[in-house]
Amino acid sequence: MFIDEAQITAIAGDGGNGCMSFRREKYVPKGGPDGGDGGNGGSVLLSVDPHLRTLLDFRHKQIFKAGRGEHGQGKQCSGKTAPDLIVRVPRGTQVYDAESNEALGDLTEPGHQVIVAKGGKGGRGNQHFATSTHQAPREHEPGRPGETRELKLVLKLIADVGLVGFPNAGKSTLLSTVSAARPRIADYPFTTLAPHLGIVKVGSPEDGRSFVMADIPGLIEGASLGKGLGHQFLKHIERTRVLLVLIDVTAENPARDEEILLQELGGYSRTLLDKPRLLAFTKMDLLPPGTPPPLLNGTRVRAISAHTGQGIKDLLSELDHVLTRIPDEAGERTTSRSADS
Repeated sequence: MFIDEAQITAIAGDGGNGCMSFRREKYVPKGGPDGGDGGNGGSVLLSVDPHLRTLLDFRHKQIFKAGRGEHGQGKQCSGKTAPDLIVRVPRGTQVYDAESNEALGDLTEPGHQVIVAKGGKGGRGNQHFATSTHQAPREHEPGRPGETRELKLVLKLIADVGLVGFPNAGKSTLLSTVSAARPRIADYPFTTLAPHLGIVKVGSPEDGRSFVMADIPGLIEGASLGKGLGHQFLKHIERTRVLLVLIDVTAENPARDEEILLQELGGYSRTLLDKPRLLAFTKMDLLPPGTPPPLLNGTRVRAISAHTGQGIKDLLSELDHVLTRIPDEAGERTTSRSADS
């Protein structure tokens, strides 16, 4: 099951109380104050775990509470600071305050952490309140409470190439052909109910070049307004660096299909239309052998067939070439490329 949104409660630990204590030593009947400080409470942190792929774990547990700091003791002994609670999330998780909708962090790299609830500070013991005129203070501070926050987690997949198209345009078939990913494939709409990622290797084995391709559930007209399934996953396309628009070559009106797809992308976010994109006709094996792909707005379009392999190698090479010309922005690097690529 692919879960890309969750709401959790993060409760940081309270600080320990400061201690009120006086020295009790032989021959020192009125010893000075020696109450120790309370320890700080533990904070709640979110940390990227590269092995996680969804937010499914948060369906079963929504409350995360760090420990409180220990209380101070006599003889100027401070209480222990509680350890921080680290909550592991998949790469690409965005964190928002559920009440104010304030963005708290965007976790894009392995090991990246963000504090979402800060632990309370420990209280001071009475040793800190002694003065020349107040030598036996009984004042001491309670520990401060830790923060409690309702959080909304939104997962946006990070990929190099995002596949865009209508249901049954051949997106899943292409991904399964060029990578080891095995999305569900069937001859009916909305076969893909969740995004899938696949690593596509390009060039020679010695080059070691690859990129990540994401199969997004099919879009329909009105998807950006909430129709169909695609609107739930349009946010994942925001993380891709290149869009590959796939159109069924047997479609009744390919030009209209392209227009609708671009309209839905722009309806969700205008920035999607600014991304580099390639266009390709799929299912060329369904046309009589030797039939050229139709022109689209007077332009010849790339033509591929995942079943026969027609045009696949050239398309992957072109995608690789486009990716090498796009500067990697912070948080969007998904592959390691050789220096001469």
